[in-house]
Amino acid sequence: MPLLSDPLVTDRLTLKNRIVMPPMANDLSSGAGEVTEKHIKHYQARAQAGVGLIIVEHSYIMPSGKMTKKQLGIYKDELTGGLRSLAGAIREAGAASAIQLTHAGANTTAAVCGCQPVGPSDVPVPSRDEIPRPLDTAEIGEIVEAYAQAARRAVEAGFDAIEIHGAHGFLLCEFVSPLMNRRADEYGGSTENRLRLPLEVIAAVRRQTGPDYPLFYRFGASDFIQGGLTLEEARQIAPQLTAAGIDFLDISGGMCGSRPKALADTQGYFVPMAESIKSTVDVPVIAVGGITDPAYANSVVADGRADLVAVGRALLKNPDWARQALEQI
Repeated sequence: MPLLSDPLVTDRLTLKNRIVMPPMANDLSSGAGEVTEKHIKHYQARAQAGVGLIIVEHSYIMPSGKMTKKQLGIYKDELTGGLRSLAGAIREAGAASAIQLTHAGANTTAAVCGCQPVGPSDVPVPSRDEIPRPLDTAEIGEIVEAYAQAARRAVEAGFDAIEIHGAHGFLLCEFVSPLMNRRADEYGGSTENRLRLPLEVIAAVRRQTGPDYPLFYRFGASDFIQGGLTLEEARQIAPQLTAAGIDFLDISGGMCGSRPKALADTQGYFVPMAESIKSTVDVPVIAVGGITDPAYANSVVADGRADLVAVGRALLKNPDWARQALEQI
């Protein structure tokens, strides 16, 4: 079996090792979402220390999907120059780069997005008080096109891959979750209907990138909330995501967010989900969840539980984590 230090080679992407820096919001942008010098230094430091793949933090595809006031943006062509500088800096420092595309949906506030938050239904996100406005089908089409144009900008900026954010209570996650999606039209009800918007987004993104560009999908594979998405249903969804054109699955939480209280004290708390999803698909799978120990990270790969390991907060705390980990295993 491979080790954490071994390369991962696919038809569309080669990574020098199995260590991934997952997307983590830094709120280092201006109010308009530009890349700043702080962004470049932040990602350069982790790339220089040996991370195989850096997935740049969630970047909003349109103003209604902005989650925080200083979130990174990819919603207009004027931002492409800064994004090109960021992708180039990561590449020069020795890592592959991806950028995560997102619409916050009901997981934002009117104070941030300047509008009533939108979602599949008028059901608030569990951690929010504001009632979202249900999207109509015309607006859904506009969001799909916004993802497509954001993907075009990501390719033009020189990122090696794109990750579509379908986890942590963001818009695509909300549509998939029966907890949030109470629609009675073609976008709600059955698994097929609730998955319709993510599949339309994948298709639109793929049309912009062409057939050979690597696409990741961050999949919230369980809501861990009564009435929400279950791992059993997620196992049925995962093969549909890969059949639609996804090359890598990045497994995390759904409406529970990235750190569910019931699990967050356990290292590798989403690894069992990644292992379960891995058995249903033929693409590389990323495991995540409070991983800090290099030996544990190596065991996840060596035992075949996942193909790559995402190390988040440990890399925020210690930019040299990857170098030190590779020296230890």
